[in-house]
Amino acid sequence: MLGIGRREFITLLGGAAAAWPLGARGQQLARYRIGHLAIAAPTDTPPPPPANWDAFVQGLRDTGYMEGQNIAFEHRSAHDQPELFSKLALELASLKVDVIFARGTWALAAAKNATRTIPIVGIDLEIDPVEAGLVASIARPGGNITGMFLDLSELSGKHLQFLNEIIPGRSRVAVLGNPDINAAQIRELERVARSLSVQIRVVDVKNDTDLGGTFDTAKNWRADALIVLSNPLSLAYRTRIGDLAAKAGLPTIYLYRAHVDAGGLISYGPDLPDMFRRCGGYVGRILDGAKPADLPIERPARFELAVNLKVAKSLGITIPETILLRADEVIE
Repeated sequence: MLGIGRREFITLLGGAAAAWPLGARGQQLARYRIGHLAIAAPTDTPPPPPANWDAFVQGLRDTGYMEGQNIAFEHRSAHDQPELFSKLALELASLKVDVIFARGTWALAAAKNATRTIPIVGIDLEIDPVEAGLVASIARPGGNITGMFLDLSELSGKHLQFLNEIIPGRSRVAVLGNPDINAAQIRELERVARSLSVQIRVVDVKNDTDLGGTFDTAKNWRADALIVLSNPLSLAYRTRIGDLAAKAGLPTIYLYRAHVDAGGLISYGPDLPDMFRRCGGYVGRILDGAKPADLPIERPARFELAVNLKVAKSLGITIPETILLRADEVIE
């Protein structure tokens, strides 16, 4: 095997696999188990946005790892009940999986509490990982956690500015979020709202049963528009949130394009599949021997603006040409 690298060896291995008896393949191929901890798994009904999981799997493939060949997944989902994360994380730790892929603030906190030795690759879109005590620094995390973090609270301020372009003169904007994990975003919204002479009101949502009351509160407050902050539940509820926003007649802006695909009006935020693909690459590097302590925390590199003109028409809104020209995706 002199002179042949790991990836070349995997290629040769794959080519030879078809000629091996089934039992021999199982003995020869190294098998790793990846724990997947999330509010919803691709095996759930309904699943989370499939593009994100597909991108994560592609990131693994890019580093030479494929399900059914040299990796297997252990999915654990909280099914929209965050209180289950601690138990699920302990299950994965007891299985001694090789890596845990933790999606969201609650999943990451539970995984960290469950193990200090199993590598954890996280994707979190709300918190600062250093401020939250998850890692020592961005450049050198120092423990068993690394991954992709958004922590760009200024995006929430941009959402308010987009609404200012779409609905000039609006004075009240409701904010759907969870103060426990959206504190930085809410502070930024309050700052930008003052500069635009806009009132904002945060409507707390922590579970599915809160949603109907949330929109009733926004409507009774006579909100002109709504901002949906990112949290692990908002993507899981994306279709229902879109339906409730349409029923309430509230122009709504989101962080992720998946909301627009599910019937939302407009989104501006990171290219989420790209972030998931990069997480898959990190998991692959760890399986190759890299230590999470040495893999710098990464932030999103690509951002996209999406607009749903069908929803705009149903709301009686004309999207300004200045926004349409900047949009990466326009649904007509």
